[in-house]
Amino acid sequence: MENAAYIGLSRQMTLRRELDIVANNIANADTTGFKVEQMLLGTEIGPRARNHAIRPSASFVLDKGVGRDFGQGALQQTGRDLDFGIEGEGAFFTVQTTTGPAYTRDGAFTMDPTGRLTTQEGHPVETDAGELIINPELGPITVGQDGTITQDGEIVGRLAVVRFDTLTVLEKGGDNLYRNTSNAQPVEAADARIRQGMLEGSNVNTLIEITNLVEINRAYESVTRMVENTNDLSRRAVERLGKVA
Repeated sequence: MENAAYIGLSRQMTLRRELDIVANNIANADTTGFKVEQMLLGTEIGPRARNHAIRPSASFVLDKGVGRDFGQGALQQTGRDLDFGIEGEGAFFTVQTTTGPAYTRDGAFTMDPTGRLTTQEGHPVETDAGELIINPELGPITVGQDGTITQDGEIVGRLAVVRFDTLTVLEKGGDNLYRNTSNAQPVEAADARIRQGMLEGSNVNTLIEITNLVEINRAYESVTRMVENTNDLSRRAVERLGKVA
């Protein structure tokens, strides 16, 4: 196979991955707290095709992972007492899972049968005093902009809202959660503001993502034609050489 075909194939592989990422962005355009993702591309120097007479190595397209934009999403009014939106980029609610702490921008919380504040999947929401147990007989809770939780006129805790110096330490862990993949320790997000009765929407721009989808499809078709033309040229060259021989 010619070098051009090898390089085209490497680009097709990244385009397929990029298509999956963009499609996932569009699918999560209405997911609370979702952060738009994009593919990171690089180059990789590889050996040239043996049947090609050029001396330099070939430069292939390389998938270098997924980048994530943690920019603020629009806050949407819900009026529900246990819905909380974070105003402030890079800050997260802290929740406990069976595999340790996790972090989320999805503040659509609920209360389990014991009165414990949890995520929709049942993960306990952390406060400065650990898990929060709400007594329904004392009425609804009120949460201030600094995360302070009040019920029946008394402070019962404060939501653990944290951030990391480097957001690259976070990776997706399912259930709209992020997990810390390093030894970096979170710090209190003192400048973040909590909005009770509101939820943060995704920061996906659907129009841009649909445009990206069209461009990716066109690029894939273009590379496919290039590979086909290269293979056709090689085939015709071999046929002509065969006739001469």
